[in-house]
Amino acid sequence: MTDIKELLLSRIRDVQDYPEPGVLFKDITPLLADPAAFTALTDTLAELCVRHGATKVVGLEARGFILGAPVAVRAGLGFIPVRKAGKLPGATLAQSYELEYGSAEIEVHAEDLSADDRVMVIDDVLATGGTAEAALHLIRRAGAQVAGVAVLMELGFLPGRARLEPALQGAPLDALLVV
Repeated sequence: MTDIKELLLSRIRDVQDYPEPGVLFKDITPLLADPAAFTALTDTLAELCVRHGATKVVGLEARGFILGAPVAVRAGLGFIPVRKAGKLPGATLAQSYELEYGSAEIEVHAEDLSADDRVMVIDDVLATGGTAEAALHLIRRAGAQVAGVAVLMELGFLPGRARLEPALQGAPLDALLVV
């Protein structure tokens, strides 16, 4: 796992003052452009899905789609997008959540999840945890179980893990990197 961590870290670019002054942005596009690194990431996340007994993968908009879809294919599982409100056609379940300045809402097609499903949530970054927490509530409201949450990187200086703990209800939270 150390070799994979080193490979992933070596392909994440730091961008100073983006999207605003004082912010150090962790850009994963070089990782996605490197087939060996992207494959290693996909394989590692797929192994976590299998290990935790997932039957479906939820990807959080938008980079969670980029990571979650190939993970689902690699693990032989279905993929469910969780989108910003108003982006999915048909009947949806919605969940609002609080941001640092205001609120947001995400949605899922309720018919894509059932009581037989164990869902793994995949995203690129765990920061404050609001979107992931809302996704866990949506999954349970749809009648499915939470298999866990897996992210490429956790921003350890932010309270995302602490915020997610109650919503996880004992399900695992795996961060391949903590920065």
